[in-house]
Amino acid sequence: MTNAYKRQASAMYQQTSVAGQVEDADPHKLIAMLLECAINRIAQARAHLGHGDIPAKGAKVTKAVAIVAELRASLNHEAGGTLAGRLDALYDYINRRLLFAQLNNDDRALAECIGLLEPVRDGWNGIRDAYLASRTGGQA
Repeated sequence: MTNAYKRQASAMYQQTSVAGQVEDADPHKLIAMLLECAINRIAQARAHLGHGDIPAKGAKVTKAVAIVAELRASLNHEAGGTLAGRLDALYDYINRRLLFAQLNNDDRALAECIGLLEPVRDGWNGIRDAYLASRTGGQA
């Protein structure tokens, strides 16, 4: 088995695995997956930038921008009130910083975006049990 074949098989497995996770995920889990994926793409962009691979950095930042835009679009301003408004502003700021990092090859801006998204991810993951309990009438 060649290395190219192994890489292709691995990529196909990962795509299938992610697709399966998405199909089985509830709305809370989908947002958790988006947050994790955004952080991972930005971390990958930082690694590519560190290695001088600017096209690969650009591709990862572009994916991160799309994910953050999706997070922003998923906000329910009616139900979320002030919190939704604050997250909207945060996601807008993160996308502007990502675009700045893209144009200026700025690792500090990328690191800042990770630093802003991690507490959101951690908080979101922290309310998982309460979310599940609300869906099952108190039984998580």
